[in-house]
Amino acid sequence: MAVIATGLLLTACQNKSAKNANNGKANHSIALITDGNGIDDKSFNQAVWRGFQAYGKEHNLSQGKGGYQYFQSSSAADFVPNFTQAANAGYQTIYGVGYMITDAVKSTAKKFPKKNFVIIDDVVTGKKNIASATFKSNDSSYLAGVAAAYSTKTNTVGFIGGAKSTVLDLFEAGFKQGVADTAKKLNKKVTVLDQYIGNFTSIDKAKSIAQSMYAKKADIIYQAAGNAGNGVFQEAKDLNSEKAVNDKVWVIGVDIDQSSQGKYTAKGGQKSNFTLTSVLKGLNIAAKEIADKAYQGKFPGGKHLVFGLQDNGVSLTKGNLNSKAWKAVQQARQDIIDGKIKVATSPSK
Repeated sequence: MAVIATGLLLTACQNKSAKNANNGKANHSIALITDGNGIDDKSFNQAVWRGFQAYGKEHNLSQGKGGYQYFQSSSAADFVPNFTQAANAGYQTIYGVGYMITDAVKSTAKKFPKKNFVIIDDVVTGKKNIASATFKSNDSSYLAGVAAAYSTKTNTVGFIGGAKSTVLDLFEAGFKQGVADTAKKLNKKVTVLDQYIGNFTSIDKAKSIAQSMYAKKADIIYQAAGNAGNGVFQEAKDLNSEKAVNDKVWVIGVDIDQSSQGKYTAKGGQKSNFTLTSVLKGLNIAAKEIADKAYQGKFPGGKHLVFGLQDNGVSLTKGNLNSKAWKAVQQARQDIIDGKIKVATSPSK
């Protein structure tokens, strides 16, 4: 009876702890307001959601009220209503990703001063209940440029961006500088074709731009276009399925490891992969780190957190890079960390 009583007491304590963690005075719940692409966009929303899942697993919180959740937006008109809904539903720390959602974060944070708000990929200053997180994507994009310059056979590569912005400037600037610096070292000239889609949703337009670039002899395209970037993968897959496996064109992925999107069957029936490498943005790392701070009662309101190469806030996958290209990438990474290479933050005119 004593053993049973002890067991019941322990169970009761555990249940009470779980209840307190989810619904007690210290509210640890977090919510993500997506843009129109959703959490399965194979890009930034999906990456942030992975950070949410890791946070939930570590702190024994489940998806749903009192734990972690997302609110799907169909358009920009849904941003403020979704933030408001999340706040009214009791979520304590509420996230938005991308500069297009910044105004919604600002206005909702003003209405709910006791809630925590997070803007990722943009900066809001002077607001004690808003934390900002950005990434040195120019540095990781420089590494993609190194990889492209080493890997191109045609000496023509491409860059396709989503909507032109200061955030996308980082990707374009870093990539172009990485290509130029590396081409100079290799004593060759590499041309970079570049074009913007105008948004992050037009998959068909991205596919059309990729088709044009590949027709102009580009054999590698770096896409930084969110969900629209799936069109670049579609075009590469269509082309490669009609080519011999050794004559493929390549795509450089973004935000998350997009190697799974590069799987295809070549003309000869061979299974292969055309994702050369992926530029990783530690959206999951940032999302979880800020949630952890809030969990500890140390929400970094009013602060701007910057994630770079040294803390794996940005990085590059080995992917299908050969040993020489990967060695050069690793050397460039260390040179950037050591300050030997300064990467531009906007493209040269």
